[in-house]
Amino acid sequence: MLRNARNRRIQREAFTIEMMIRLYCRKKHRPQGGLCSDCQELADYAQRRLEKCPFQTEKPTCANCRVHCYRAEMRARIREVMRYSGPRMLLYHPLLAVLHQIDGRRPTPALREKNPKRDPDRPD
Repeated sequence: MLRNARNRRIQREAFTIEMMIRLYCRKKHRPQGGLCSDCQELADYAQRRLEKCPFQTEKPTCANCRVHCYRAEMRARIREVMRYSGPRMLLYHPLLAVLHQIDGRRPTPALREKNPKRDPDRPD
């Protein structure tokens, strides 16, 4: 999962995304064990995006996030997966589905600036 994850919610988010992709792949692509290469690529990409999320512990669900860190192509692919898997998660992983819905109600935090501009009127 995530190597240096400090937050259980981020770990749960990573697991939820993985389960959604697995469900989608199993029902749509029917691979022989595991994920097909396209879905594996998407799962790896989603994990990397979570690792680099600027919000980390305050992370909202991606649908409610102000920063869209997915490339356009990958965003379209993950949307397709979530549209298919989202409703079905209630059958296959009900607890994850409910927790994801609760997480979706979290407020979106403001993004902190990396290099705030120095105020010229403020003494050092």
